[in-house]
Amino acid sequence: MNDALDGDRYWNDDHPVLELVRARAKAGTGPGAHGDGMRLGLAVEGGGMRGIVSAAMLTALDDLGLNQVFDAVYSCSSGAINAAYYLSGSSWYPLTIYFDDLPTKRFLDFRRFVLPGPVLDLRYVFEEVLALRKPLDYARIVEGAAELHIAVSRTDTLEPEWVSEFKSAEDLKEAMRASCWLPLAVPGTGEFRGRPAVDGGVLTAHPSLMALEDGCTHVLSLSTKPLQPPPTRTSPGFVASAAAMERLRNGLGRAYLKSVKAYRSHRARLQRWMTEPEASPAYVLDLPPLPWMARMTRHAIAPAPVLTAAREAHAIMHAAYLGIPVQELRDGRFSSLPRLITVRKDADGRIVS
Repeated sequence: MNDALDGDRYWNDDHPVLELVRARAKAGTGPGAHGDGMRLGLAVEGGGMRGIVSAAMLTALDDLGLNQVFDAVYSCSSGAINAAYYLSGSSWYPLTIYFDDLPTKRFLDFRRFVLPGPVLDLRYVFEEVLALRKPLDYARIVEGAAELHIAVSRTDTLEPEWVSEFKSAEDLKEAMRASCWLPLAVPGTGEFRGRPAVDGGVLTAHPSLMALEDGCTHVLSLSTKPLQPPPTRTSPGFVASAAAMERLRNGLGRAYLKSVKAYRSHRARLQRWMTEPEASPAYVLDLPPLPWMARMTRHAIAPAPVLTAAREAHAIMHAAYLGIPVQELRDGRFSSLPRLITVRKDADGRIVS
C-alpha cells in the first residue's frame, strides 16, 4: 500500500482495477479478446483546460503500452477530445494542443462577453486545431474495436444522452462538438443528430457513472479536479451559471445544479473507493491530482501551470501502475519528463512525417 500522507491513503497498490490492468497487459490481449469475463472501462473527465490532466494520464497509459486493455472509454467535454486522440493511436503530440494551440485569444477571450463572437471558439478548435494542426483520425475511432462513449446534455428533454454508436466520422465529430458546447461561453446550443445539445458535463455528474451504468465490472477513472473534500455550499459562480442556463432553457439551470450536487456526492464516493474497493458497486479506482499538486481551472491558459499539471498527472498514472510510493511523488524523487518527437508539415499544414 502507498505511504500514508497526512493521515490519508490515496490508493491501494493491489487495487482490483490495477491488478486487472496489469494482468491484461501481461496477457497482451485486446478489446473483445480478453476472455477473463470482466468489462474494464476507462472514464475520462474533461472540464475545459482542466482536460490537460486527463490528457496527460492517457499519454502515460500509452507510454506504458496499455492502449489495448480497456473494453470501453467513457468521456464528456474536453475529456471526449482526449479520449478520441487516445483511441486514434495518438498521445504526446495532440497533448500539446493544451500549451501550443489553446493558450490564445483565438480560443478563449473573455472580452467577447461584450464584443462579437463566442467567448470559447469551438470552430477554431474543431476546424483548425483538430483538422489541420493536430489532425484527429475520426474514421479510425469509428472503426476501432474499443467503444467510445460520449455524453451530451439534451436541452429539449433536460436529460443526458450517452452516445456510443457513431454512424460516420462526421457523426462522431458532431457528438464531440456538442459535448464541448459550454453554455454562456458559446451562445445558444449546439446540435447533435438534429436536436439541441450542450456540454456533456452539464447533466452528467462524472463519466465514471456512464461506465457503471453500462455494466463495467472495473473502472479506471481519470479525474481532473484535485483530491479534496467536496464543498458544502454552491459557489456564486455555479449559481450565476445556473441562472444563465435557466434563461437559455426553462429547467436547464435547475437540472444543472442538481447535477452539481450529484457530482459532489459521487466524488466523495470515488475518494472512498480508492482505498476501499469492496465498498463500490463495481471496482472503481479514481486517479485525480493529489492535494499538493498544481490546481488547474477550466479557463487557465498560462503555459507554466499547464505544463506543471501535465507532468504531475503523467507521473500519477505511472506511479499507480508501477507501484511507486506516493511519497516519492511528493518529495520529487519520482517525476515524469515529456517525450521528444519531431514533426514535419507541408505548405498546407498537413503532417508529412
